[in-house]
Amino acid sequence: MAKANADKLRRLRAWVQNYDWGRCGLEAQVARLLALNSGAEIEPDRPYAESWMGTHNSGPSFLADEEDENVGLKEWIGKNPNVLGRKVLEKWGADLPFLFKVLSVAKALSIQAHPDKELAKELHKLQPNLYKDGNHKPEMALAITEFRALCGFITLEELKGVLEDVPEIVELVGTASANQVLDIDERDGAETVKSALRSVFTQLMSASKEMTIKAISKLKNRLHIQSQLRCLTEKEQLVLHLEKQYPGDIGVISAFFFNYVKLNPGEALYLGANEPHAYLSGECIECMATSDNVVRAGLTPKHRDVQTLCSMLTYKQVQIFNQGFEHFQFGHK
Repeated sequence: MAKANADKLRRLRAWVQNYDWGRCGLEAQVARLLALNSGAEIEPDRPYAESWMGTHNSGPSFLADEEDENVGLKEWIGKNPNVLGRKVLEKWGADLPFLFKVLSVAKALSIQAHPDKELAKELHKLQPNLYKDGNHKPEMALAITEFRALCGFITLEELKGVLEDVPEIVELVGTASANQVLDIDERDGAETVKSALRSVFTQLMSASKEMTIKAISKLKNRLHIQSQLRCLTEKEQLVLHLEKQYPGDIGVISAFFFNYVKLNPGEALYLGANEPHAYLSGECIECMATSDNVVRAGLTPKHRDVQTLCSMLTYKQVQIFNQGFEHFQFGHK
């Protein structure tokens, strides 16, 4: 029986993405896996960001067996659909319904969200060069080192504290938008809170480049002065760190709006459709629906679609406790 099962196994050659936020050389788990997987020579100064195992056209896997060498996994599954099992075939057809990745993160990824199926189809139809497919992309990340991320919006109480303590944000969004949040009470209802959060966040992300650079400069100077008088909060320290990575980027100051999550190895994070997040550092494995759709709005040199991102988000607010958890869930599975 063991031999029969072994005969059915197929060795794959994974696809590696060399995005500039990846860890360089053999410091990256992705690079070490690549060397083991294909014998490739690892360049010490080249970033190795993601290893993909799946059938998506943006990074397809290939069979590495002698009998099927260089045959694409998607093509091979198409010829051998029964390997997926009856239930998978009935629900998703003759294609792998998930994409498995390993990530090695040295520098913050973009502030982003992944669309639900309906929006994904619309975006793919309108801009297929940017949105590569019509599928949604719920995902789960499991930390294999200490892993840090921004995920979901902070609570109303925390947001009020931000607007009171970070005057540079009020300068960017305007006093009226800030007061709209500050004057809200939980008893006003979830929809009222959500509407105010949507308004103030959209104002912030839509600020002009000139205003953003000026506000971040003032923020940076203020925090440097205050650091001589008190210990900066973890979020303030993070913002200064992000500013070094992405000077003058609106994503730097918008980090105040999100939960700052730290995962220990073995802890996991689930992200549903239309939930904002940004991975910051560390290494993880990810499993997601087969999609490469990403809507970005900050901390990136890539294309930004601020209007789409701000309109698609759920604006759910979650209180995070960083001690002793096994997983966090943002959005619905």
